[in-house]
Amino acid sequence: MTTSLSSIIVSRLEKAATDNGFDQELEPEGDWLVFASTQSRLRVWLGAFDDVVFLAAFSQQNVARALGEYGTPVAAPMPKGAVAGRTVLDVPALHRLLRRAFQLSKALPNELLHTFDKQVAALPKTTEAERFVVQRVGQNLFRQGLLDLWEGRCAVTGLAIPALLRASHIKPWADCETDAERLDVFNGILLAPHLDAAFDRGFITVQDDGAIVVSDTLDANARAVLGLDQALRVRGLGDGHRSYLPWHRERVFNAPLAVQS
Repeated sequence: MTTSLSSIIVSRLEKAATDNGFDQELEPEGDWLVFASTQSRLRVWLGAFDDVVFLAAFSQQNVARALGEYGTPVAAPMPKGAVAGRTVLDVPALHRLLRRAFQLSKALPNELLHTFDKQVAALPKTTEAERFVVQRVGQNLFRQGLLDLWEGRCAVTGLAIPALLRASHIKPWADCETDAERLDVFNGILLAPHLDAAFDRGFITVQDDGAIVVSDTLDANARAVLGLDQALRVRGLGDGHRSYLPWHRERVFNAPLAVQS
């Protein structure tokens, strides 16, 4: 339960919400300020203890579970409609927490599919050209989802130039059985171009702990040129990724396509 908020704290909470994607302020609930977004289905409740500990409660459990090191989970009573909460100790940390929650709310499984279904509902899908247009919509959404999930950085090198990053499917688009698989952000890794090409062609794969394994088909010179002669690791893997990675290790890594290229 939050304490009565000063006008200064109210102003800071409102700014933190609006600056980070929650552009709809709703009616307060007790001492909680409530915000929604025109770009996401996530709702957030904000409050404070003694103006020094800031609280954020969320309406989506999958978002709350994926927040990782952003804030500390709190077991205090939640407002009606909230499923989990986090605390932080300063305003900058609150901004980071809300920004990450907003990014996740647009990217996590089913959210991209929900957006995709709305965007392509009225598009024709009869001819090959029409189906290609639909596919491009999905691929663009998938790329944006990976950019949100990895906060615009290569999951291995940390390269933070979005125009140079590639949305690599673990299980390729054409091999997915459903749009849910194709648009599942856990079926992808955001990579720098050279790593994307190596991953796509089976020259590298990823262990469940994130360690990158290099194919024996690459000689020492090629490894050195590509920066694969050192230990590399994918950061931020979740259980969702681990459900797809065995497919890549068994079907793509060291496949004939890589040997022949």
